Amino acid sequence: MIGPDAYLAALVARTQGILGPNLFGAYAAGSIALDAFQPGRSDIDVALLTAEPLAEAEKRELVAALRHEAFAVPARGLELVVYTRAAAGSGTPDPAFEVELNTGPRMPFRATYRPADRPAADGLFWYGLDRSILSASHGALLGPPASDVFADLMAEDLRILLVEALTWWLRQPADPVDAVLGACRSLVRFRSSEWLSKVAAGQRLLGSGYEPAAVVEAAVAARLGLGTRPSDEAARAFQHAVRAEIRGR
Repeated sequence: MIGPDAYLAALVARTQGILGPNLFGAYAAGSIALDAFQPGRSDIDVALLTAEPLAEAEKRELVAALRHEAFAVPARGLELVVYTRAAAGSGTPDPAFEVELNTGPRMPFRATYRPADRPAADGLFWYGLDRSILSASHGALLGPPASDVFADLMAEDLRILLVEALTWWLRQPADPVDAVLGACRSLVRFRSSEWLSKVAAGQRLLGSGYEPAAVVEAAVAARLGLGTRPSDEAARAFQHAVRAEIRGR
């Protein structure tokens, strides 16, 4: 199986074959954008930008061409979202996507063709946060640098989405390491206006003297393979504390 870099290049080529000149840009998002991709653990996250909205037939052709069964994903899964150029630069918290595809060898297949079809219970905060991360990235697989085309959120919109994300994660039976490190990333972004990888965010908090430090130390060590993970109870308490700080109470 090809590696992530070759896969991304081939994905862009496949997409160009379907969308032609309407494909304005392609961007590696998520862990790749934050230089934190871990083979065997990380998903491949991709954002595509189009000059104009997609027709229904184009959306379905794109999904058929990029789903794992047609184009093998060399990771746990592919999380791909298509936006128009206007939506990417809007700076709003709205999902505003054209089509979303989740697919991969260890990821349930899902294609969503309009934001209204996305169940609210699955979280509507992902898109604004992902675009915020991309607004701080200078990379591009195709087109202008991400920072030139993705607009960041207003501070209050960002705060609201971070609280929504933490609330959503508190409802999930999450791995305590991911739960703690995800909360670390949210807290660092809230405090410093900087997006870091999950481990780097935990290390930043520890370096700044964050207390209580034990749960963050345990999560960072466990992710690096150097210790045991924190307890579920400690992880949830940390998530609640982070949410309270970001919420302002």
